[in-house]
Amino acid sequence: MVFTRITSDPAVMAGVPCIRGMRFPVATVIAMVADGMANDEILAEHPDLEPEDIVEALKFAGLAVQERQLPLLLA
Repeated sequence: MVFTRITSDPAVMAGVPCIRGMRFPVATVIAMVADGMANDEILAEHPDLEPEDIVEALKFAGLAVQERQLPLLLA
């Protein structure tokens, strides 16, 4: 699977997977969902995020827990 909204750059957050090159880690999105926040609440609190960012973060996390290495493929 290719992730178009998730980036990993050593110069941004030390390579932690982030949303679209922003300093917004995928793990933060996943934590908000896990805490019970609805997508609308997340988007209202973080206007730079888009609905597709949340969906892709969840897909990324789902694959990540199945693998020994993060499933980040560069397009």
